Amino acid sequence: MRFDVLTIFPEMVLDSAINGVTGRAIKQGLVDLSVWNPREYTSDKHKTVDDRPYGGGPGMVMKYQPLKDALEDAKQSVKSEHTKVVYLSPQGKPINQQLLNDNVDLEQLILIAGRYEGIDERFIKNECHEEWSLGDFVISGGELAALVVIDAISRLLPKVLGDEESAQQDSHMNGLLDYPHYTRPETISEQEVPAVLLSGNHKDIEQWRLKQSLGNTWKKRPDLLLEKELTATQLALLEEFKIELKYKKVQ
Repeated sequence: MRFDVLTIFPEMVLDSAINGVTGRAIKQGLVDLSVWNPREYTSDKHKTVDDRPYGGGPGMVMKYQPLKDALEDAKQSVKSEHTKVVYLSPQGKPINQQLLNDNVDLEQLILIAGRYEGIDERFIKNECHEEWSLGDFVISGGELAALVVIDAISRLLPKVLGDEESAQQDSHMNGLLDYPHYTRPETISEQEVPAVLLSGNHKDIEQWRLKQSLGNTWKKRPDLLLEKELTATQLALLEEFKIELKYKKVQ
């Protein structure tokens, strides 16, 4: 998959993306990443990419033409019918696992990293397919959001993770939070690893993990359960979790 980021801070994206899972994917040729600096598409000696907003007010607005020209070069580098242009904005739809899953089959995802007070509205209307947001808060620019999207989608691609099942077992992949994880040693501060995980009984372990996943979601993100239709088995396991939790509090 190919990611292209339009940003006036290309080094911010490249220096971060070469690390970890994304960096390995790029080195292995599983992911392509290019950055396009709108400053390189200006005609004045100061390489101006922003200007004062019409109507007055604080801050500056990124200009239409440098973004448009950079975008055209990004598109021409691939020439794919399966390209999506996304503006990363606090006004966009919230980025969640389903949104990422829905876009994993794109050939090219072009991410627009805005700065200042934002970008000219005409660019958003004419050139962007969608707006995506990290959440209901504001950060200084879209570069961090772009890196989040690149990492989150890259890990869904075949062969990017060492274990093909890793991504499928992550939190939110099935609408639930992940179950607790433990590693050696077996005892830490008088706290033991749950006995079922040492039993070798894979069926019991799978059931325990599902129960914990349901319980974690109920405790930490109950809103997710409102969006999910639980099976009879899942409802029974969740009820067991609640009873066990109540019993622990009584002890």
